[in-house]
Amino acid sequence: MTKFLPWSLAIAFLFCVGAAMAQTPDPQSAKSGPGFDVAECQSCHAETLFTNFQHTPHAKKIAGSCAECHGDVAAHAKMKMEGEEGIGPVFSFKRVTPQQRNEKCLSCHEKGRQANWHGGAHDRRKVDCTSCHSVHFFKSQRAQLRTVRESETCYTCHAQVRAQGMRQSHHPIREGKMECGSCHDPHSSTTRGMLKAESVNDLCYSCHADKRGPFFWEHAPVRENCQHCHTPHGSNHERLLVAKQPWLCQRCHMVTRHPGTLYHGLNATSGPTASNRAIEHGCRNCHNAVHGTNHPGSPYLGR
Repeated sequence: MTKFLPWSLAIAFLFCVGAAMAQTPDPQSAKSGPGFDVAECQSCHAETLFTNFQHTPHAKKIAGSCAECHGDVAAHAKMKMEGEEGIGPVFSFKRVTPQQRNEKCLSCHEKGRQANWHGGAHDRRKVDCTSCHSVHFFKSQRAQLRTVRESETCYTCHAQVRAQGMRQSHHPIREGKMECGSCHDPHSSTTRGMLKAESVNDLCYSCHADKRGPFFWEHAPVRENCQHCHTPHGSNHERLLVAKQPWLCQRCHMVTRHPGTLYHGLNATSGPTASNRAIEHGCRNCHNAVHGTNHPGSPYLGR
């Protein structure tokens, strides 16, 4: 009888531990209230609220509990069943400030690209996460955006950029080969213009590597900033130029060296002294290596 006593004590101990664990409330249940999950919230709220939601990372990570974002949904449901007015202790994204909405989202999305959100251009302008994203009513295939395409989301505020993108020369955003996010990071606060590179030139060189250099003969404005000559969002001049040749070059090269003629409306394309240099010609006809050259005999970027 005595040799079976240790085994009986062990079984009794395991039974007590199991009973204690059964009485310990599940953390997820404590948040959502007993028996309240997505399906039961759906019984009152419109089914369209959950049509897209059930196939998102949110639905998987919160284990089917609306309480993860909305707080005490059990108390909210109890109030409604008892006919009380108001929404109770639940967190309603429509009734809080942009900062409070951001704090709620950043409580989970605090790493990666979102780590640089605070202090950025969008944060300073009181833009909140739900201005671009939607947990329930998103339309995009990625990032749960409120519009089908990323650029359409950006254009809701940046109408001027949209207008520039409709010009003759533009990056292929309209064609769907690029998006605003190809160059900009909407969550960033570390670079000017929320660029995805340390500088304008570094960003441009990520696609236009042949313009990077270093060259034996360099063009100083090119080395400083591509935007001295090009505008990134759209232009009515070829190659996204900010002005047409020869006026583009003469913004710096006024009446020095060759040609010494300052072109204007009377001597460029009309009048008795019309110049053939400005008709179907440009500075690049001779200075074609405008970004720089490694040819030792071409200090004026001729080849």
